[in-house]
Amino acid sequence: MNPDLLAAKRRTAILIVEDDTAIQALLTAVLSVNYDLTVIGTGQEALNQMATGAFDLILLDVGLPDMDGFTVCRQLKSDTRTREVPVIFLTSRNSAQDEVKGLEAGGIDYIAKPINPAILWARVNKHVELKHSRDALSQMARLDGLTGLSNRRTFDDILDREWRRLARVGQHLSIIMFDVDHFKLYNDTYGHGPGDVCLKKIARCAVDALQRPADMVARYGGEEFVAVLPDTQVAGAEAVAQAIRENVAAQNIPHEKSPTAKHVTVSLGHIPKIGRPPTDLVTAADHALYEAKKTGRDRAVAGTFE
Repeated sequence: MNPDLLAAKRRTAILIVEDDTAIQALLTAVLSVNYDLTVIGTGQEALNQMATGAFDLILLDVGLPDMDGFTVCRQLKSDTRTREVPVIFLTSRNSAQDEVKGLEAGGIDYIAKPINPAILWARVNKHVELKHSRDALSQMARLDGLTGLSNRRTFDDILDREWRRLARVGQHLSIIMFDVDHFKLYNDTYGHGPGDVCLKKIARCAVDALQRPADMVARYGGEEFVAVLPDTQVAGAEAVAQAIRENVAAQNIPHEKSPTAKHVTVSLGHIPKIGRPPTDLVTAADHALYEAKKTGRDRAVAGTFE
C-alpha cells in the first residue's frame, strides 16, 4: 500500500552491539529517551538481528568477543537489505590506521572510548538526522508527486520482485489497470486544477479498495493507474476492481460532459496468472482495460492470454 498515505510514523530504532555491560548501561541511559534501542553483545547476534529487524543506525563495538566489528560491518555492507544502514564504531583504538580501516569497512564515524555522553548524543543525533534526510529523498523519488501513490519506477520494481517470489512457490499474481473515463474532456470542462483534485480522489478510492498489506497501487501515468495483488486469483482481483469502481462512483464527482455518466467513472482490466512474465501481465491487463472501454466504460473486465 501507499506508504505516504498509510504508514504511521515510528520512533528511530538503533541497534547497539557492545559486550561491555557498563558501556551498554551508559549508551542506554543517554539514548533511550529519544530512541528505541536493541542491545546485544556479539557480532553474530548483530547479523541475525539485522536480517530480521528494521534499524536506522548501528552503534558497533570494534572489539567484540566472537569477531571484530570491521568484519561485521563489511558483512552488513555486502547485504542489500542492510547496506544503507549507517554504522558508527565504538572503539578504544584511536590510530589513523584503525580509523581508515573502519571507514573502508563501511563505517561513517567513530566514537572513542571512554565515551563522552555529550559527544555520543551529538554524533548520534547528527547521523540520525542525515539518515532521515536520505530516506525522505529516496521516498520522494519513488512516489508520484501529485497523488502520493507509488510511481511507475516503484511499480516496476515491486512487480518484478513479487513475480519472482510468487513464481518460485507457484502462486498467482494479479494486475489491475484502470483509468478515468473521458478525463481529457473533464480537464477541458473544469480545468487542470480540478483535474488534479479528481486524480487525488481516485488514488484514495483505489487505496481504500485494497484488501491486504501486500497489495499496492501506483500511478502508471497521466490518468492511468495500476494495482499489484500478490497471491490473488481471478475472484479476488474482480472484487478489488469492483471496489475501486464503486468507491469512485460513490464520490459522485460531477462530470456533466461525460457520455458515460454525469459523474466521474473508471474502467478497469484485470488479469491473474501463474508464471507468465511481468510484461505479459501488464499487456494482458491493458488489453482488458481497452475491452472495458470499448464495451461501454464504467466496468471491470477480466483479461485472458488466449
